[in-house]
Amino acid sequence: MSVNVGGISMGSEWPVRVQSMTNTATDDVEASAAQCQRIAYAGADYVRLTAQGVKQAHSIGDISQVLRSQGCHIPLIADIHFNPQAALAAAQVCEGVRINPGNFVDPARTFKQLEYTDEEYQAELERIREALLPFIAICREHHTAVRLGVNHGSLSDRIMSRYGNTAAGMVESVMEFLRVFVQENFLDVVISMKASNVVVMVEAVRRLVKAMDSEDMHFPLHLGVTEAGFGEDGRIKSAVGIGTLMAEGLGDTIRVSLSEDPELEIPVARKLVDYIAQREGHEPLEGSYSEGYDPLCPARRETVTVDSRIGGTEPPVVIASYRPDELDSECAVQPDLYYSADGLIDGMHRFLVPLGCWHGERNAYPLLTLGEWNRCPEATVRFLQLPATTPVGRLDFLRGREDTVLVITPVGKNIPGEQQAITHALDSAGIHCPVVMRNNYADSSSEWLQVKAGTDLGAVMLNRRADGIWLEAPNCHNKADVVRYAFGILQAARQRITKTEFISCPGCGRTMFDLQSTVQRVQQATAHLTHLKIGVMGCIVNGPGEMADADYGYVGAAAGRISLYKGRQCVEMNIPEEDAIDRLVALIKENGDWREVNS
Repeated sequence: MSVNVGGISMGSEWPVRVQSMTNTATDDVEASAAQCQRIAYAGADYVRLTAQGVKQAHSIGDISQVLRSQGCHIPLIADIHFNPQAALAAAQVCEGVRINPGNFVDPARTFKQLEYTDEEYQAELERIREALLPFIAICREHHTAVRLGVNHGSLSDRIMSRYGNTAAGMVESVMEFLRVFVQENFLDVVISMKASNVVVMVEAVRRLVKAMDSEDMHFPLHLGVTEAGFGEDGRIKSAVGIGTLMAEGLGDTIRVSLSEDPELEIPVARKLVDYIAQREGHEPLEGSYSEGYDPLCPARRETVTVDSRIGGTEPPVVIASYRPDELDSECAVQPDLYYSADGLIDGMHRFLVPLGCWHGERNAYPLLTLGEWNRCPEATVRFLQLPATTPVGRLDFLRGREDTVLVITPVGKNIPGEQQAITHALDSAGIHCPVVMRNNYADSSSEWLQVKAGTDLGAVMLNRRADGIWLEAPNCHNKADVVRYAFGILQAARQRITKTEFISCPGCGRTMFDLQSTVQRVQQATAHLTHLKIGVMGCIVNGPGEMADADYGYVGAAAGRISLYKGRQCVEMNIPEEDAIDRLVALIKENGDWREVNS
């Protein structure tokens, strides 16, 4: 179904819409209007602004008047947490209102375990209904669309007590609200399920679609990875999560949440939309899931382990088409194997080489085509390169082999579809060789490469269908970048952690400090702690919850004041901002998690 938001519809046959959110103080009408214009001119379809209270909701109305007087008619969406009165006020002046089922009716979460009888729980649902009815009435009167936006980090104590801090809990949190809207026949509703953990976000959206289908509901979906971060990490993380779902035909509007100026989010989102659109009209793929595969929450494909390093339960490998001396000075993490097209190797690294260049070296493995298979019977480990459309019936000789890694190359437009289809066919045929996906992109633009590779290889890795990736970009001027992106994709999919995981919000009018400079300073102080996840959050609305997956957190508490977290626990409150990073380092050291650089 479609939903009209201020004259720009989404869903059904409409194009995928792109949006962002201001990070100015909403009460600063002039600055907020100017930023809304920049976001609109960058190509956004909608802009969201925070409304902490009724005063900020009224300010959005003033911002709207300024924009309309200047000829900018982009729809404005108010973002509400904890304050139903602000939602009621915003619904009268905005084209859309986002409310969070985790805190619209329930109080702020305290991570306490609550016990309810079935009767008591039903009474809580009735309380939700009574709270929503006035809001629905005002939205109906003013033709205001609603987004029910669930964040993994802000589930209520009630939901977490019954369902846990899980994707299933996220789904039930929104379905409780959605059922009320349907009962009241108010259908201008959009749904979002966001998490900083890409795996959780993708699972939650998939589970939501299944839950809605089971109740004959078909509302538009807003996709995004919240707190995706800064720079290439934020772009890759967003491409992995959003791109995977869009490739499955899901998503009617998207936001790429970067800890950067909001207008910089729009080109990335547009690239994602355009790249997925390029697959329209591709040749249909024949295939079906292999037995036991769960598309909602996939388990890793079962394979044998080759050379004690690839497949089985070993971490996914990264292969690079470069020489080690081209990367040593710039790569923090080295590839597991290098491909040497001319057969030149050294004695310190492991190499793939064409069959004609292989002479039985202990640290070199032949890369074969199907036609070359019988030409090196003496090889104890071999890599067999296959087009993704290879009929699996031609591969019966691989059944039971424990010495072969398959390298799968795409053929058509639907790259992840092809590559995953052959892995299911292999499983159904009883062939359990490990698989490495080899993808080559002609792009010279780093952002395009991040988007395309993140979307394609990210989908394969999120669905646990491969044991490694081989990313090639011959026109990318920096070879170390290509290798780093490959490791970034594995990290975004939570398949292999090779650097500090930073969870940082994009900032909004609630942010208590200069987010961009702070993220960079925290990264400079802690980027060598590759075993940790560190959150940098502008305020406490989602901070403690979204950082539940982090080891340590840096959260804006008030103007110029920071609170520090160990997991979900606030351990130091209201520290002066100028002391906060030193205190964060001290906290990590006190808990025994600090490591010296290069230690």
